[in-house]
Amino acid sequence: MSPSGAEAAPGAVSVPESGSAAPRQLLGGCWSCRLLSGAGLLMAAIWIYQGPRSTMRKGIPPSMGTIAQITFAVGEGREG
Repeated sequence: MSPSGAEAAPGAVSVPESGSAAPRQLLGGCWSCRLLSGAGLLMAAIWIYQGPRSTMRKGIPPSMGTIAQITFAVGEGREG
């Protein structure tokens, strides 16, 4: 007899305890997903970097926003 008076329904599936299950890996170990995500991150960094570079190549002096954008893109590219 259970302490709370509740009984399991016939055919009910018991839920395993939280400590018994192994932790699940992020993305389930899917290498194609990881490669696609990494390539997307690098392409985003290149896209962000090319905007200010094209402006500076035209001879326009960089603004603080342009410098911040290039710094962000370089930092994002080094993460992967």
